[in-house]
Amino acid sequence: MLRFRLINASHDGSFVKAPVKFGAVALIAVVAITTLAALRPGFTFPILRDGGVASLEQITLNGAPQWILIRGQRNKPIVLFLHGGPGMPSMYLAHAFQRPLESDFLIVHWDRRGAGKSYSTSTNPALVRTSQEVSDATALITALLERYGQHRAIVVGHSYGSYLGIALTTQHPELVRAYVGVGQVSCDPDTEAAIQDRWLRQQATGAGDRTTIKMIGLPKWDRESALFRYGAEVTTWTSVAPMIVTGLASPEYSIADAMNVRKGVEFTHRNFVYDGPSRPLSQSVRALQTPLYLFEGRRDYVAPTLCAAQLFEEITAPRKVWIWFDKSAHFPFLEEPDKFHRELLAVASANP
Repeated sequence: MLRFRLINASHDGSFVKAPVKFGAVALIAVVAITTLAALRPGFTFPILRDGGVASLEQITLNGAPQWILIRGQRNKPIVLFLHGGPGMPSMYLAHAFQRPLESDFLIVHWDRRGAGKSYSTSTNPALVRTSQEVSDATALITALLERYGQHRAIVVGHSYGSYLGIALTTQHPELVRAYVGVGQVSCDPDTEAAIQDRWLRQQATGAGDRTTIKMIGLPKWDRESALFRYGAEVTTWTSVAPMIVTGLASPEYSIADAMNVRKGVEFTHRNFVYDGPSRPLSQSVRALQTPLYLFEGRRDYVAPTLCAAQLFEEITAPRKVWIWFDKSAHFPFLEEPDKFHRELLAVASANP
């Protein structure tokens, strides 16, 4: 557990009588506050109601220290978020969308090996792979179920986390109450890129954006920036900047943690090995033994919904439910948190 102290500052108003000294005092205060902000550890605010759990902790999974955030109600269904990337955490966005969920669930965010708060220069790059993440996720869920006296967890996989979620659910259905894919990955990378480029060309043509049209398909083509610019990541954001600002407001992340997000993404992308199911998933994963829910943003072209629809159509499962988020792109939980809350409640209700 992290321990932290609240540091209170006070003044007696004497600077009002000494305007010449005010500038120096103000400068010292700004420097002090900035320094404290930079040095403060990550923490999570307590949940004061009965049964509330608010824990930011480092645990060891298969020999590797990794960080988890647990917030919500002790006796409510466990929901494990599997972040995307594969090295892009979601813990630093939790404060922006999940507070209402904490009344009805026990929400767990997990920064995997090499990602976010779990980033370390000592991380073994040979173990940054899907199979190891499945093993770590299995150990984490098992520990959570034992700690909170539950039998299964709802698994929510976002973006790459949805690929990991399918791999986990396929191998360990006994641990999963229901699987929810958000921005579900399915197609192989080349097919995915072709769909994205075709859509981006249409958007750029309509906007008279000749620069983007000329860049599409070139070796240094920055596809992700274009997806942001045309609202395929978050419909109301035209760049990654608002996400960075949102993340900097996370109490769970210190300044050092925030700086490690980029390092973790670069490290993971440099070393990651996809040794789970082959893509397209619709060909390699034919059946699930757990209920399947896909929460899809209508404007998501990061993980094209055409690919997710093919998987949904061809896979068999005890229950299959497709939910459109009409005002969202790749991040429905950020863009439509109330609807996300309602639909997750429906998942829990249908799968006791």
